[in-house]
Amino acid sequence: MCATVILMRPDLVADVSLTPDTTDPRPLPTQLAQQLKTLITTGLLNAGDHLPSTRTLAQQTGVSRGTIVATYELLIAEGFLVSISGSGTKINPELGKLTTPAFPHSDGSHPKPPRPTSAEIHLTPGLPDTSTIVDATWRAAWRKACTAIAVTNNAPEAGDLNLRNEISEHLRLMRGLVVEPERIFVTAGSREGLTLFLRALPSQHPTAKIVGVEAPGFPSLRRIPESLGFALHNIATDSAGLNPKELQSLPDNQSVLITPSHQYPYGGVLSGSRRIAIAHWARDTGSIIIEDDFDSELRYVGQPVPALAALAPENTVLLGTFSAVVSPAVACGYLVVPHQLIPALTHLRSISGQPVSSITQTALTHFMRTGALRRHIVRLRRIYRRRRDSVMAVLTDLPNATLLPITGGLHAVLLCTRPAHEIVAECAKSGIHVTALEDYWGGDNAENGIVFGFGCHDDDTLDFALHEIAHATRSK
Repeated sequence: MCATVILMRPDLVADVSLTPDTTDPRPLPTQLAQQLKTLITTGLLNAGDHLPSTRTLAQQTGVSRGTIVATYELLIAEGFLVSISGSGTKINPELGKLTTPAFPHSDGSHPKPPRPTSAEIHLTPGLPDTSTIVDATWRAAWRKACTAIAVTNNAPEAGDLNLRNEISEHLRLMRGLVVEPERIFVTAGSREGLTLFLRALPSQHPTAKIVGVEAPGFPSLRRIPESLGFALHNIATDSAGLNPKELQSLPDNQSVLITPSHQYPYGGVLSGSRRIAIAHWARDTGSIIIEDDFDSELRYVGQPVPALAALAPENTVLLGTFSAVVSPAVACGYLVVPHQLIPALTHLRSISGQPVSSITQTALTHFMRTGALRRHIVRLRRIYRRRRDSVMAVLTDLPNATLLPITGGLHAVLLCTRPAHEIVAECAKSGIHVTALEDYWGGDNAENGIVFGFGCHDDDTLDFALHEIAHATRSK
């Protein structure tokens, strides 16, 4: 359906007319967002033009105000609109006049995207897009935190109770996990949380000397147990994640580190039957499951899967972090622990202190209390799903290469016939930095391929990088 616009005086808003199409199967916000984008890309709306309020445009269009709010949020997330407190919503002044999207060539192929202005493009696995987090709600949360600084930083050992209450509510709404705040410890991220747990473990499990780890698996956390004197025990994984039968090789009263929501590098999600089997194993052997819940909210197929901690709460430690959904720079996460570990963890915190500042904890509390974090995660899912679809569109059908499933998370793994180090070097010539899978592989016998992140760059930059990767896999 068509949309029209009447530009009024510069000090007023544009009179925008949008037309919902009842025959279009797409959601109304998606329809209306596309109509607004057409008005922008064809020049009928210019950079800096003010748009009507959501209430006014809803009345003009004959839809609910919530539909217009969702429409504006879609376009804000994509960079077409900006919303400034006290100034309303307007076309992004930095946008300039866009041209209509390029059409495929006559042979069906797509034209190679232009090179972005950035000389070097680092596709770091797991790195998120932080460009959409800084809005009025985010700034207000930090202003409140900075104007309410206590004379001393006497945060409880487990962390600010208000923040732990918000984390408890977040887990209930986003992960289907009911957790009492007293079981939550605020940490400086997954690594610090894992370190804290492993230091406390001997007080409850004196014979705990081994940590089982997925092989292959994500390499970053594997180094921590060894640094604390624990031995690593590789446990085989497949496309469906960790195989519970392999746990029989692990002695009783030990720990196992698992990523059930998004196994690396194969992308599998641990099935319900395997989750139940692992929970039974932990209870029967007195062992502890260390559940790495990194980026579990960022799923592109179905809803976020339930946490293992819901099945075996007294045998599971859940590692959570805000790095993927807020920013690694915030350096804040959390542990959900069994009741019996609370005294030991509290004692350790009384010695080492709470590593996350009161300002950071207070700001996150305000941000989460408004529901802004949940809304932000919903926006991120849309953005990352679109970028994940771009990865699949460019790399799925490459000859002599296999793109592993991307059901969630912020990285992609491409298995290749051409030696990985040659692909890495070829991409580097174009300023595209990817990583050989063997350099990002926990375990033995790494497969030949590359791993790269697709979350932190805008769509055009990512599109350029993907075509360069595709070219590098074909070159000889």
